[in-house]
Amino acid sequence: MERSLILLKPDCVQRRLMGRIVSRFEDKAINIIAMKMLQVTPELTKQHYAEHVEKPFYPALESFITGAPVVAMVLEGLEVIRVVREMLGATNGLNAAAGTIRGEMSSSRQMNLVHASDGPEAAAREISLYFRDEEICSYTPELQRWLKADDE
Repeated sequence: MERSLILLKPDCVQRRLMGRIVSRFEDKAINIIAMKMLQVTPELTKQHYAEHVEKPFYPALESFITGAPVVAMVLEGLEVIRVVREMLGATNGLNAAAGTIRGEMSSSRQMNLVHASDGPEAAAREISLYFRDEEICSYTPELQRWLKADDE
C-alpha cells in the first residue's frame, strides 16, 4: 500500500469544502488513516516547501498557507499518489479538467484547495512533518473484499 500526505488548504477550509473533498476520496475507496486540523506555522511552511524558500513567490505562499487552518490527512491505497493527483486535476484550477476536484471547485493557481504529495519520497518526508507514527491508524475496511479483487 502506498501513502500520500493531503492538505486541505486554507481556501478549502474557509470555503467549507472539506466534507465534499473527503467524500470524494472515500467514494474512491481510499483509506484515510490519519486526519487533523492545524494552523501551519512559518517554520513548518519553510520545512514543507524548502525547495521554494528562495523563490520570489515564496512569501505569498507562506502568507497563504499560514493564513487559516488546514486539514492534514494521510491517505493509503494502491497507487494512491497517482490516483489522488488525477482526482485533483491540474494545479491551476483554470486548466483542470471537468470532473476533477480543482476542475469543479477552483479557478486559481495558488488557491487550488488541496496539496497532495508528488511521489513516494516526498510523501514520506511530508507525512513525517505533520504526523507522528502513533497518529497513523492503518487498517483494512471490512468492505474491502467488495471494492477490489483479491489479486489487485
